[in-house]
Amino acid sequence: MGPVLTPLASIARRWTPSPRTLRRAALSAVVMSVLIIVTGGAVRLTGSGLGCDTWPKCTDDSLIVTPEQGYRGAIEFGNRMLTYVLSAAVGWAIIAARSTKPWRRGLTRLGWAQFWIVMSNAVIGGITVWMGLNPWTVAGHFLAANALLTVAVITWHRTGEGDTAARPRVPRPVRKLSWAITITSGLLIALGTTVTGAGKHAGDSSDVPRMPWDWTNAAHAHAIAAWVVCALALAMWLVLRVVDAPVDTRARARDLLIVLLAQGGVGYIQYFTGVPELLVALHMLGSSLMWIAVLRLALSLRERPVPTADIPAQPDPELARA
Repeated sequence: MGPVLTPLASIARRWTPSPRTLRRAALSAVVMSVLIIVTGGAVRLTGSGLGCDTWPKCTDDSLIVTPEQGYRGAIEFGNRMLTYVLSAAVGWAIIAARSTKPWRRGLTRLGWAQFWIVMSNAVIGGITVWMGLNPWTVAGHFLAANALLTVAVITWHRTGEGDTAARPRVPRPVRKLSWAITITSGLLIALGTTVTGAGKHAGDSSDVPRMPWDWTNAAHAHAIAAWVVCALALAMWLVLRVVDAPVDTRARARDLLIVLLAQGGVGYIQYFTGVPELLVALHMLGSSLMWIAVLRLALSLRERPVPTADIPAQPDPELARA
């Protein structure tokens, strides 16, 4: 009797995904991570945060939304159901990574890291409902979603690499500049939660607590951080040309600049137009796209070559005739 196989090992024995399938599986988790952030914003912007007034049930007596809860209950419950679609995407990424030949343990661990972040954030979401949309737990829920997006993007990038040690593609000072962009961008996202946590869109029509400061002051701090990120991104775009960086790395710097300009434009328009819901939703999407661009730029500064099979030596014709 042979060893007992786990379900994943059993699938891996019978199926080997192509590199394209593996990459698509990882990309599906990235797409769903962005979608869950945007739809989570829709829950808040429509005042549906307490559409389901408890967790994990939707009401004390019903696991699913009831007609009495109206469209807000449907929106909140729909966002909860989307978590299962996200879990399926992450599961596909795990299965594809585990089934790759040879088995890529590091890639599989990244997939499982996504799974545990999804589960943890579901619990944070439940706590947020129990606490009546406390702005601090709402902010934590959003930041955890961005943590998932971070790991998903790294996983997606790693599917196109080998498992050798990373080696730099640009000089050390350029890599330090990338770290500065990444850290400042993370701070920018965190400051964004202080704007929404004190701002108009509390997530429900009830008396929801807000963060204890004026949202316009938080918006000004958020804007300062955005300008710093823009300055650093522009510096990176210029420096990469000076050091003759690889073409794809320069393209990543260009993409980041484009996203930042668009995101900054949306941010200022929403501020001066009274923070309309549609522009806030667009700004949340832009936040995710900005973070993806930041991570892709940072990851493009080093490489892990994919190993290629050695070409068999051809027999020497002279020896063959001997």
